[in-house]
This record gives sequence, structure tokens and C-alpha cells, in this order.
Amino acid sequence: MTQTKKSIHGEWSSRLAFILAATGSAVGLGNIWKFPYIAGENGGGAFVIVYLLCILLIGLPIMMAETLIGRRGRQSPINTMSDLADEANADPKWHYVGWLGVISGFLILSYYSVVAGWGIAYVFKAFLGSFSDADGTAIKNTFSDLMSSPLQQIFWHSIFMLVTMLVVSRGVAGGLEKAVRFLMPGLFVILMLLVAYAMTTGSYQQGINFLFNPDFSKITGQAVLTAMGHAFFTLSLGIGAIMVYGSYLPNSISITRTSILIAGADTAVALLAGIAIFPIVFANNLEVAAGPGLIFQTLPIAFGNMTGGWLFGILFFVLLVFAALSSSISLIEPAVAWLVENKEVDRKKACVWAGLATWVVGLGTVFSFNVWSDFKIFDRSIFDLLDYLTANLLLPIGGFCVAVFAGWIMRPEDSEHELRSSKPIYYQVWWFLVRYVSPAAVFLVFLNVVGVL
Repeated sequence: MTQTKKSIHGEWSSRLAFILAATGSAVGLGNIWKFPYIAGENGGGAFVIVYLLCILLIGLPIMMAETLIGRRGRQSPINTMSDLADEANADPKWHYVGWLGVISGFLILSYYSVVAGWGIAYVFKAFLGSFSDADGTAIKNTFSDLMSSPLQQIFWHSIFMLVTMLVVSRGVAGGLEKAVRFLMPGLFVILMLLVAYAMTTGSYQQGINFLFNPDFSKITGQAVLTAMGHAFFTLSLGIGAIMVYGSYLPNSISITRTSILIAGADTAVALLAGIAIFPIVFANNLEVAAGPGLIFQTLPIAFGNMTGGWLFGILFFVLLVFAALSSSISLIEPAVAWLVENKEVDRKKACVWAGLATWVVGLGTVFSFNVWSDFKIFDRSIFDLLDYLTANLLLPIGGFCVAVFAGWIMRPEDSEHELRSSKPIYYQVWWFLVRYVSPAAVFLVFLNVVGVL
């Protein structure tokens, strides 16, 4: 059966546009800090090898599955899953997988926007010289003042959401594509400038050794599970973003080739971030195990006291905002697409509805750091609960369901038609991985995060 559907939302103008958009969706705050940190803590080069294997065996097959499902359905994830379940004579309840993705993206963006707002605030703080000659206490107080002020956080959260919705409201070609054509090259340029600076710090080799020297003694079962989990989450799988982006992909473009390029670009950003960050950390005798606090409480000390720190501090936080924005537009797109398709509203109104709802839910995250700091649900603040619920529960379930649907529910001739592999062996390898290897691996990650394994 030949695919003849067309998306009412438009299409990407080229393979490059899709690669930039999907890479932008995948590249986020986690690439800039989390990957370098967990790589360094779990065996450096040895962990990188395990991570790359996980990308190949888990992330890539599921990305291809999500993309081909999106292109075959040509609608929002909810309507796509409904139509394809009907096409395969399967249980109509499969459309709940689409709902799961849309809800996950909505919830993630609600708190992601708040954190991205911190990044915008720090761009201005860096520009105004707030970090110049500041010691650790002053930097810590700067961050504490931001956290304790609901009005400041609401302001920056509002700015970020407004920019996100302005981009999305302009559609596939006029908004999403134009944004990523600017954001992604800009992100790579800034990263390369930071890497170039890192090479002048005198601790470049120490940073490289920390990140890449293989220490296989640290490759435990937990390290492998960490690599699997990050390989899955870093590619934005299970939240409907890749599925809806796939629905805008022209039939002539190879899903296999583009997925490989996207996974490669996402990994390159993570590695470059480590190469840029760790020499600066070591050159300034900072704590490499500072976790997420490194971004807002530790690195500003370095930027405030190093040669050229004013410029590179600005560049670093602009990089954070670029990475966050390229992800945020993909997080809200599935909900906007569904509203346009089902509620008979134009794209601008759909963006207003979706954006306002996300902004309101985001207030819970803002208040969890100040006026509601004592309010707990299951011993977690609102921010911690949303983070745990999405990253540890909704995303693995969504990814597992996508793999099962593509591998077991869709008719093989339909998935083979979408992949259009020049050699049958390529399709057979993907089919085996998505049916057996990827679901089993995601299930192990899920058991691990809920404490069973």
C-alpha cells in the first residue's frame, strides 16, 4: 500500500531542514552538562563506547520507528496512532500512546521553560558583568536570589514561553524551519568557540583525559543502564516530537540516513560540550562532581575570574538558551498540531491555548523553589515530581510502546515501504532490533528507574 497522505501543516523543504529540526529537538540542556558529567563519572572513554553502542542498538532503531510512524500517519501523534492502529486492524486503544507523548511533552516544557528562563537571566547577568571577580559566596547568593524571587522567575519563564510560541505559531516552513536554520548552526559555532578557548587554558589535556580515557573498571551494570537511559532520553524519544516532525518529512527523504545523521550530531554536541567544559573546570580548580549546579553556581566563578571570561560567559549562556529553545519548539508542536486538527482553530490560536496552559502549569515549578517550597507530593516538590514522572516513567513507557507498535503491530510491508532501504538486510537488522533488542533494553531501564532492578 503506497503512502499518499499529506500533512495539513506543511513539510520540511529539505533533508537538511529535518536534520536540523530533529537534532534541535534532541539537543538540550542535558547534552551541555549531563552527558559530560555522567561520562566522566562512569569510566570516561569506556562509558562513551557503551553509550555509542546503546545509541546504535536502542536509540537509533526507536528514532527510525517513531519517524516512520509519523510519516505514515501525517498527523499529530494522537491521530497518527489512531489511524495506523485502524490500518493494522489493531486495538484502537493504541491512540493513547499518542496522548502519552503529547502530555509528556507538555509537562516537560512546563518546567523546562522555567530552567531555560534561568539561562536567559544569566545571559543578561553575564553581559552586565555580575560575575566579574565574584567569589563562590557571591555567585551562590546570585542564584539563591533568583530562586527565591517568584516575580523574577515568572518574568523569564514568560519571556521564554513567548519566544517559543511565536516561533511555533509561524508554522513548519515559516517558524520551525527558519528557527532551527539559525539556532543549530549558531549552537555549533558557539560550542566550537568555547572548545577553542578551552584549548588555551593549560588544562585541555587533563579535560580530554577525564572525558575520554577508558576506565573499564567503572563499567558496572549500573553504568550500562545509565548509558542506555541517556541514549534513549537524549534523542527526544517517546514524547511525540520526533513523530510529529516525521509527519512533515517528504517521501523522497531516507529515514535511515537522516536518523543516523541526527544521532551523530546529537552525540557530537554532547562530546563537544564535555571538551569545552572540563578544561575550564580543571583550570580553575572547580569541582567536577558539582552536578547541575555547575552551570549556574560553579562555572560563573570561572567566567568571572578568567581572561576573556566576560565574553565566554555570555556565549555559554546563549548556548544554553539556544539548546533549550531548539528543544522547546518540538515539545509543544504535537499539542499544537492536535488542536489544529481536532478543534477547528488556526495555528496562532492553537499556540495561544497550548502556550498559556503550559505557562500556567510552569508556575508550579516556579513556586516550588520559594512560596511552595514546603509543599510536597510523595516527598517531592512540584518540580522534582514533574521531572521524575516524565523522565523516569512517561518517556520509557512511550518509547517502549513505539518500539512494540512498529515491530509487532504495524504490517511489515508498511514499515518497509517507509524505510525504503536499498538493501533488504538493512531493514531486517532494524526489524530485529526494534522487535527484540530495543524494547527489552528500554524495559530494563524502566525497571531500574522505578527501583526494581
